[in-house]
Amino acid sequence: MSFEQGLQWMTWLLCWSLGLQCVEYLRTQHMTSAHGVWAWSVQQADIPMSNPGMRSLLDKLYSPAWHATHLWLRLCVVVSMGVSGVNLGAVMFLFVSTLLILVRWRGAFNGGSDFMSLVVLTGLLIEEVLRVLLEPELAAKAGLWYVTIHAISSYFVSGWVKLLRPEWRSGRAMTIFLNGGVYGPLSQNSLLRHPRLAQLGSWAFILWEGFSPLALLHPLLALPFCAIAALFHGLVFWYFGLNRFFWAWMASFPAILACSGTLGSPF
Repeated sequence: MSFEQGLQWMTWLLCWSLGLQCVEYLRTQHMTSAHGVWAWSVQQADIPMSNPGMRSLLDKLYSPAWHATHLWLRLCVVVSMGVSGVNLGAVMFLFVSTLLILVRWRGAFNGGSDFMSLVVLTGLLIEEVLRVLLEPELAAKAGLWYVTIHAISSYFVSGWVKLLRPEWRSGRAMTIFLNGGVYGPLSQNSLLRHPRLAQLGSWAFILWEGFSPLALLHPLLALPFCAIAALFHGLVFWYFGLNRFFWAWMASFPAILACSGTLGSPF
């Protein structure tokens, strides 16, 4: 996959991911209303009283009417970028819009998926800014490498943190997590309750994540790595309902595939 192709696929997948997120935000507006469980009147206490100007501005931006307008405008920009392609104006708007949403949710609505969405947006922003100064291929390479480094390092750190934890090495952690899934505890006859199988599954994920940098050596290594990653995030979606994770991380895979095999000359 060339850098230009990787950039195009990353843009399409990011737009799909951000579009789904916008729909989720719009569907939960009743929860962010003045009488909702996530009302701004509760979260505004995080803004220091010593800065009344900022408090006033955010009160306006996060009022139900303005917030709804922001979300609809965001959705329109996402659809436009998905159809017409990436451009600096659209990426800058989505970047600032994402930061405003993160402030609204005290830093994150859905943890790692919000982080990865911002990483991919930043990669596109880097690419668009550098495209003004450099050749298009070099600009695309810089943006894709930014996303790749973040994505691979997050898998790498996650794998080696698991390796340091005895509950992951023994397999107990996997059973504990799966028992807390959206469908309730594992059935008594589930294969994943078998200690050896749970340990085997734990070590499979530890090794896959811990050796994730090897995916950058060649596209033939990157492809199965991304396929396993898609399966992993699909299982997380199935067991824990974290649908945002699947698409947010899928948006980073074109960058990994485009950058694999180019370690000798990243720039």
